[in-house]
Amino acid sequence: MAEMQEESGLNIFNRLTRGEFSKAWHGIIDMAKMALSKNQRLENPDILKEMIHDCIYAKGGDVSARARTVELGAIYLNLSKQGRETFHDTLANDFDIDREVLAERIKSLQMADGEKRIIAEIELKKALTPPRLILLKQFSSLPNGFKFLIDMRADILPKARQDKKLWKLCLDIKEILGAWFDIGLLDLKEITWNSPAALLEKLIEYEAVHEIRSWEDLRSRLDSDRRCFAFFHSKMSSEPLVFVEVALVNKMSTNIQDLLNKEDEKIDPAKANTAIFYSISNTQPGLAGISLGNFLIKTVVKKLSDDFSQIKQFATLSPVPGFRKWLDPKLKAGEEDILLPKEIDAIKAQSNCFNSARQLEQILAEDWYNNKKTADLIKPVLSRLCTRYLLQEKKKDRALDLVANFHLSNGARLEQINWLADLSEKGLQRSYGIMVNYYYKLSKIEDNHEEYVTQSKIAASRSVHALLKG
Repeated sequence: MAEMQEESGLNIFNRLTRGEFSKAWHGIIDMAKMALSKNQRLENPDILKEMIHDCIYAKGGDVSARARTVELGAIYLNLSKQGRETFHDTLANDFDIDREVLAERIKSLQMADGEKRIIAEIELKKALTPPRLILLKQFSSLPNGFKFLIDMRADILPKARQDKKLWKLCLDIKEILGAWFDIGLLDLKEITWNSPAALLEKLIEYEAVHEIRSWEDLRSRLDSDRRCFAFFHSKMSSEPLVFVEVALVNKMSTNIQDLLNKEDEKIDPAKANTAIFYSISNTQPGLAGISLGNFLIKTVVKKLSDDFSQIKQFATLSPVPGFRKWLDPKLKAGEEDILLPKEIDAIKAQSNCFNSARQLEQILAEDWYNNKKTADLIKPVLSRLCTRYLLQEKKKDRALDLVANFHLSNGARLEQINWLADLSEKGLQRSYGIMVNYYYKLSKIEDNHEEYVTQSKIAASRSVHALLKG
């Protein structure tokens, strides 16, 4: 996922408070600037706690409440990294639920009956709602407030996995964002070379799978036989939330360099029979865990089906980002049991080594892919191991590989393992150059999805299953 470009806090603040704020609340900008001049003092946890408390509990009408929220938001955007972490910790620890009150409400519910039980249930629900939700919802109501919350959650997530209270704060923000970023509230738009330059710049910035190297490279990806679609939200109309790049071709693509460099002759889109999804990028780290990409693919498949009735095949050309992370430690540890007897014999016959797993590790550390003899030796070995990784290695009954889990959850079929399909530095680092095709057969998407999520059954072609035998 592409890194978000940093922007000065005052610029973000000016964007955050323009529009209706400039008409409704005179003096808010001056007030915030005064607060920013005290920024170092405001890194103090006690002062931050007091300001957060005032936003949540202070009396006054809607205008004064929002004014305090604007001021606090401007301060947050100008805090140092340490200051933001203090802000997060204060929200997580000092504005969580009151557990003593919660215990009392649970006891009251246990003792209540009749209509009193309904009242007790309502009171229990209130006790389970942390006060910080009031502030988070106030932030979400500001112009660009959703972007503010998304970026705040992105700031918190790296530490949240080790801190349960921060994780709970992340869930509170996710609950607000999840309600607003439901698929029914998103707009699918096609991005073309004629789209605003600012939007095209964001494609270059956010592309997370295959780097866009230049404006000419971007133009090629938006050519007549290419398509790019993105989901947008009305409250973030200039920010693509997730986008997918598609190539319209006449056969299943098996090599990303060929696809990007257009080594095959460009075809008339009206004559293409296959749509290849070759890059999907989520642009907002703070929306992690909110499903967008799966709906995007299905929505784009439907749109392409409507626009090009002759297109019958919908497939991806996908990386296998976790393959080396899984395989390399096993080779380093000398785990020969991951190799078949004939593979062990072939490796030992070439190098007269003691341990074939460690020998394979040494081979892969060299320029093996440029040596045809060596590449031919290890092709069946790595192809089988990659197939095993995709089909058999699981995490909680789901495919261990994140990209595989994503497409299998969407109802795709693992169609083909492609040898030396990505010889870029990233491709070699992630999967020794192997890429795969996931095939979205329209008549089987729902069945494949149900079998995967309910039975952990992975749909795969016969040719893929055959690779397991070596």
